[in-house]
Amino acid sequence: MTTLGVNIDHIANVRQARKTVEPDPVQFAFLAELGGADSITVHLREDRRHIQDRDVFLLKDTIKTQLNLEMAATDEMLGISKKLLPDYVTLVPEKREEVTTEGGLDVKKNEKNLKNFVKILKNSNIKVSAFIDPESNQINYSKEVGFDFIELHTGRYADLKGDAQYEELQKIIESTYLANDIGLVVNAGHGLNYQNVKKIASINNMNELNIGHSIVARALAVGLEKSVRQMKSLITSN
Repeated sequence: MTTLGVNIDHIANVRQARKTVEPDPVQFAFLAELGGADSITVHLREDRRHIQDRDVFLLKDTIKTQLNLEMAATDEMLGISKKLLPDYVTLVPEKREEVTTEGGLDVKKNEKNLKNFVKILKNSNIKVSAFIDPESNQINYSKEVGFDFIELHTGRYADLKGDAQYEELQKIIESTYLANDIGLVVNAGHGLNYQNVKKIASINNMNELNIGHSIVARALAVGLEKSVRQMKSLITSN
């Protein structure tokens, strides 16, 4: 059964807009878990635009599910992750000028550096995932580098309509099967919402979907616990 990881970065975005103490993403993680979240995802960015260091350490100490730390493959983040020891790390590309993560990590281009980075994390008993586009060469290189998981970037699928969206869905399905065949666990995320999530959730052996923006947006109307519960219901109704 596909599980749900809830990204709470956007809660921290509201807090950081005023550089104050509320809303506290750590408290909202508790509500997400009450709603059925199977894991909590946060992206600790270089510029600390939303999630802060204190958030990740408090989350590690307080949440009852799993902590997925999204981060760039930098020395600073490596040091933090070795102190934090999250349940797993998802390596993502990161550019200061982007609003949110755009596109997947180029594992092929960065194979040598990533192989050493992943090895260090795994030596600390941290499982490691690569956020990649649904492309066969990126999947194969992810296996070669030593990743335990991949997270397929669903942003293009979310943006497309009609036949083009169907074609992108087929790429995601084929990518999932390929990754499973070579021993990788498959997650997916980016741009998923209450209208487009079911087709991704119904893919055989899809492990987990990481969703943030659409859940937080709906929470403005119905509350976070209920918005998580509604998304969980869509994902598990197959």
